[in-house]
Amino acid sequence: MRGSPWSARVPQLDDPELQAYLTEIAAMMDDRKQRLGQFAASHPPTWALKALGPVPADGPARQAWQHKASSISAYREMYGYDHPGDPIGPQPTASSPDMCAAWHEAFLALGTPGGPDVRGMPEGRLWLIRDTYATETRWAPRHVGRELRLARLGACNADRDATRATAEAEAARKHGNHERADRHQFWAAAYQAMGRRYREQEQAFAATMADRREWEHATEHSRHLAIAADAELRRRHPDQQIEPLRSAEPAPVSETEREELTLAPGKDIGQMAQWIQELADQRQAFREKLEERKGLMIPSEDPDREDLGEAFPAQAAPGREAVLQPPKPQIRPSARILAAARQHDASHEAGG
Repeated sequence: MRGSPWSARVPQLDDPELQAYLTEIAAMMDDRKQRLGQFAASHPPTWALKALGPVPADGPARQAWQHKASSISAYREMYGYDHPGDPIGPQPTASSPDMCAAWHEAFLALGTPGGPDVRGMPEGRLWLIRDTYATETRWAPRHVGRELRLARLGACNADRDATRATAEAEAARKHGNHERADRHQFWAAAYQAMGRRYREQEQAFAATMADRREWEHATEHSRHLAIAADAELRRRHPDQQIEPLRSAEPAPVSETEREELTLAPGKDIGQMAQWIQELADQRQAFREKLEERKGLMIPSEDPDREDLGEAFPAQAAPGREAVLQPPKPQIRPSARILAAARQHDASHEAGG
């Protein structure tokens, strides 16, 4: 269940030792999550102050603040999100269901500041808003961030190897070894061709990821509102089996497709992979969809009055923080972790 303690998610197993071990691990994770919230309240970071406001001084309000901060802090720590001002960043891709569940929990802890209060909406409207989640994710550009990194790394390595082969060819030519020089010159040309192809891949992936960021900002409000509507429906009907929200965005790049990115020197590079060539067509469809959304206006109930404004206003990207940041305070390990560490050290000393 989303948002439940880790100890409540441990499956029932026939092996009592494994069951006890998993229960102990889950309890430690619950303790860590709680301590992260307490630490955030004692040393509030920039993202927490921006997202949750100042830390309340009284007990109940402070406990509520800590509870929200614990879900957000747990997501940030577990998945390595360290932006100083943005609490949780964009929603993860559909290929990481556990990460998506943790992100949704953290997002619900944030609430919907500046947006409508879905708790007062009629149920029919909540279902309609919830259904927009699939519609908004369906036209998302494909996530090719990993492939972009691989293309950049491949281009860098190819350029390095081309420079080395060219230098070897020049050295061999100076010593009159023309056969060796021609061989190195052949490899230099092969590495240069590889570098050009990797840069073509990089250009295609960079353009797609730029569209992806634009889509994230364009649909941020509607996607978050759909998640809030889903949470409100679950709150109203705790006993009803409601299908989880599922992203309809394109499938991530498969291992087979990713293997087509790897080039080898001396082999025929041929045409770029078909799925990479299709990114250009997908980009064109995305731009058309984006322009279509920009042209949609909310009509006024009075036909004699002007439209009420854009139906999908653009969302501003989070601003950058200052480069220089004060040193971060360290969170102390829990007593349970310290006891386990002492026991581990003692067992090693006894064994030595």
